[in-house]
Amino acid sequence: MGTGTGAEAHGAGAGGAGAGGFAAATGTERGERQEDGGWGPRSGKRRAAEVRTAFEGLLEIRRLTNARGPANGPAVWELRQPVRAVALALEAGGMPPSAVDAEGRPCATGYCVIRATGPEGEPTGPVRVYWRGPRGSGVRYEQQEALQRCVEILREAGWATVECRADRERWLEVEPEVVRRG
Repeated sequence: MGTGTGAEAHGAGAGGAGAGGFAAATGTERGERQEDGGWGPRSGKRRAAEVRTAFEGLLEIRRLTNARGPANGPAVWELRQPVRAVALALEAGGMPPSAVDAEGRPCATGYCVIRATGPEGEPTGPVRVYWRGPRGSGVRYEQQEALQRCVEILREAGWATVECRADRERWLEVEPEVVRRG
């Protein structure tokens, strides 16, 4: 979908965590069987509590370590792991992540956070946020409104966004907000 070489592979790994640790949902993870028989991202009260705790921890990291200026701007940890940081901000802001089936196709409607990779697998360019869903779900008609909600959440979390369009697809390019001093 116009995401650049290797982008999905990089995004999938970027949301993971070590053994038993919290993993921000990037929207590239494999879906789980839901109660209704469909597939989707991990959800429920336990997941909501995990996200809330992780985001509160991130805000505390910002408060204690942010030498860039205001405590509401991304901390060094976020700048080193922007896919995870952006995904955490979106999930904490109430946006649902997408998920993929065994073939890598979207099986749930929601955000998908990726970063394009270069020929050596190194991250290149800004983080991208897409609004994805299963084929035939009408996700294209939701893109503009859903991405606008993502913009609001990300701006409040200290990230700058630019909406991009090509063909029938829209996405956000996300970078840290520039902090001006003086």
